[in-house]
Amino acid sequence: MPEPPNEAQADATPPRGPRTRILAVANQKGGVGKTTTAINLATAVAATGLSVLLIDLDPQGNASTGLGLAGNDRKAGSYRLLMSSDASSDVVRDTGIPGLSLIPAEPDLAGAEIELVALPRREYRLRDALAGLRASGGPYRLILIDCPPSLGLLTVNALVAADGVLVPLQCEFFALEGVTQLVRTIELVRRGLNTALRLQGIVLTMHDRRNNLSELVAADARGFFGDRVYDTVIPRNIRISEAPSHGKPVLLYDFRSPGAQAYVRLAHELLERERNGQGEPA
Repeated sequence: MPEPPNEAQADATPPRGPRTRILAVANQKGGVGKTTTAINLATAVAATGLSVLLIDLDPQGNASTGLGLAGNDRKAGSYRLLMSSDASSDVVRDTGIPGLSLIPAEPDLAGAEIELVALPRREYRLRDALAGLRASGGPYRLILIDCPPSLGLLTVNALVAADGVLVPLQCEFFALEGVTQLVRTIELVRRGLNTALRLQGIVLTMHDRRNNLSELVAADARGFFGDRVYDTVIPRNIRISEAPSHGKPVLLYDFRSPGAQAYVRLAHELLERERNGQGEPA
């Protein structure tokens, strides 16, 4: 991760208010349910009647695939958003899901980490690009950013643009170790680049009640992070795994499945936390 400037060098804190909220869905460990959470949480929040934008900032493009957008149909997306002066609305795509829009990850995003190094305001590119969308009266109430599984410049751009960070935490042995590192990164970004940034919450994913290890990891997470851990737990569920191959969120693939219902509960809990201003300093 690039060394952040000191507080005097950092941009002023973005204005806050009852307009667009931006949350980065981040964990540098892969395979924790990060993209699955971004897709299904965005869908569940949109189902409440709020307008949502999902930004696929992961070069793997799984969030785009999971919403039914094939790789050869991603002509402009998050790479163009970062690299050019084009308005963010030019790269927004309709998902066919009421209330949910997408900025996809096109193939060129794979080289963005290297290209960003030489650009001015390299850590602020995404924040600058989204400034118009987050202004008062903007078209979206919530913007979710699906980050890559790393702590490079793409993730830093997401953290600098965001109001809060939502961390999916897999209920397995090494999970807490990785989250501790991410929390340190959030604190570095908060002190040096984005003083508004908060740890919005931690979501336990891939939980198996039949597995003692899942219960132990969940207990350890709640013991360490307290009420930053959501009450809602996302279960290990075959329907969640099957849905992306059909280009659908699990809420559309099998709404009655335990996985879909868990994301519905998570959306309501997230919105309740947002209303109560429960994002806490990392």
